[in-house]
Amino acid sequence: MKNFSKLLLRSMILVFALGAVYTLSAQKAGETVKDADGNEYKTVVIGSQTWFAENLKTTKYANGNSIKNITSGSEWVSCKSPAYCWYDNDKGNKDEYGALYNWYVINSGNICPNGWHVATDADWTTLTNKVGGAEKAGAALKEKGTKHWETTSDDVKDEYNFGIVGAGFRDPYGNFTWKTVDACFWSATGKTPSYAWYRHTFHYDKALSRHEVQKCNGYSVRCVKNN
Repeated sequence: MKNFSKLLLRSMILVFALGAVYTLSAQKAGETVKDADGNEYKTVVIGSQTWFAENLKTTKYANGNSIKNITSGSEWVSCKSPAYCWYDNDKGNKDEYGALYNWYVINSGNICPNGWHVATDADWTTLTNKVGGAEKAGAALKEKGTKHWETTSDDVKDEYNFGIVGAGFRDPYGNFTWKTVDACFWSATGKTPSYAWYRHTFHYDKALSRHEVQKCNGYSVRCVKNN
């Protein structure tokens, strides 16, 4: 009887352990979410936050209204209203790299699905602190390999399945630059009438750096689930 009790106890511990592993795996995998265009996104839970594990690629706000697609460099420079584009104006970049948005898109309405929001400066800080600090966050969150990066290193782990790719950006003069070299993400937090906070990492970086930049740049967006 004593041996049976020990065997039962061991079985219960094993079942509990397997359940815990499964729960952790499911938590990391997160859920899938659709935007107003019907694009589906993988998500990932990191600490107390749930993030998109892919760059946003919607052409509509959550209410279904369209965002203006600007292909002309000269029109992009004027930068007086919300706009998005695909890198090199090539929609073939959509699925792998997402869209590039100026900051006025973020400020004018919710481009994330209902129940989600564009990551704020505070959201990014919470994330970087959770994964080891800004100096290590790039390596912890970047996609491994050179499919979407010019170079990589053994430091790049993508241990949280966040999947940062080198989507490049569109500068305030309408030029596309640094695809596979740089990844730039808007925060929803403005600093001045013309500047907002953002995060970026180069292909050779371990860090995910915080800077201010002109709102006319075209950067990537990640959504965070509302608490």
